[in-house]
Amino acid sequence: MSTQRLSDRVAVQLRGLVDEQQLQPGERLPAERVLAVQLGVSRTVLREAIAQLASQGLLAARVGGGTYVAGPALRAQQALHEPLAAYLPVFQGDPEYRFDVLEIRHALEGATAWHAALRATDEDRARIAQAFQTMMDAHGKDDPAGEAQADAAFHLSIAEAAHNLVLLQVMRGLFGLLQTNISQSREKLFTSASTFAPLSEQHRAMMEAVLAGDPERARAAAHAHLAFVHTALRTLDDNAARRARASRLPSSPD
Repeated sequence: MSTQRLSDRVAVQLRGLVDEQQLQPGERLPAERVLAVQLGVSRTVLREAIAQLASQGLLAARVGGGTYVAGPALRAQQALHEPLAAYLPVFQGDPEYRFDVLEIRHALEGATAWHAALRATDEDRARIAQAFQTMMDAHGKDDPAGEAQADAAFHLSIAEAAHNLVLLQVMRGLFGLLQTNISQSREKLFTSASTFAPLSEQHRAMMEAVLAGDPERARAAAHAHLAFVHTALRTLDDNAARRARASRLPSSPD
């Protein structure tokens, strides 16, 4: 089992722990060393699971201060996320689900970019710019999971700047699927210089449109980015299928 999938399983166990112990918002979870032993995983995997739940708004990790149950939106967030999490193994086992998620992202992220351009505060703009730089810095470090997390964090920083609580809840609920979707995309797209350059420019165009307060340009940039990802993945899949068919042809006689 990969580290990514193991951390997903641990995240589910942590949500179950919160329910079983009826922990309330603001209550602290057991210490990391205790949780790691209890769940039978390394502290590295445990921290990945905690970070995943923190990004979904379920937990709040305080540096040097432990991990706490997040605010009043916890139950609603769980109700949204758990049905999606149930489909994660199916999604991971069928590459075609990538394109279902891309369709949903196309619908949601055009709206988030539009509203973010209209509503982003100075603090939001600073976070978006920092998330973009973190994403760029993550490239080339031979850490696909870290790159995927930075990519998803960039997209979520734009969703947060939209200041629409329902839209943000949906985007955070989809985070697990988005993370998997971005990971699968990056394995094929971001390793190629021919695709990394346009993807980077597309992300930059989204950021700049939001920072400039131009909703039409922001929405168009989001749609153009996801359309490119969709087309590029389809092309890569078609090419892989052709190579597989060619490999099954009988060898030429000597």
